[in-house]
Amino acid sequence: MKLVFIQTGGTIDKDYPQTTKGWAFEFGEPATSRILEKLNPSFEYEIVTSCQKDSLEITENDRLNLADLIKNHRENKFIITHGTDTMLETAAFLREHIANKLIIITGSMLPERFSNSEAPINLGCAIAAANVLEDGVFIAMHGIVKPNAEMKRNLKTGKYY
Repeated sequence: MKLVFIQTGGTIDKDYPQTTKGWAFEFGEPATSRILEKLNPSFEYEIVTSCQKDSLEITENDRLNLADLIKNHRENKFIITHGTDTMLETAAFLREHIANKLIIITGSMLPERFSNSEAPINLGCAIAAANVLEDGVFIAMHGIVKPNAEMKRNLKTGKYY
């Protein structure tokens, strides 16, 4: 099995500014790279970047580009790191545009760079799910994996259930 990890941005990939007097987060190397380095996985993988945006800034065109990337890729299993605010919208879009491929979307509430981030656990959950699922669009967050149409979010706590 070869997994393709796709970076779209979101909190999981946010990093401290590399410039002086910076206060806003920046996007850089995918958090997936650092997490997989620690894991030393027993599977083949590839990491690609589709975009590096806060999910509130992802456009219809960004989603079309993401769908094209997945449709035209030779592999069949994808894990997308995405911002939590609009991951459900992206999942619904991809479900409408792609068939016969496995897509698991995950992210985190805190940047992977933070020591108390749940990013490694969420990504690990997505990897485990990719080992047993065949196709469809799923969300992996807060220790659960569900088909995108069944996943809900509590907007007060931010938790997915």
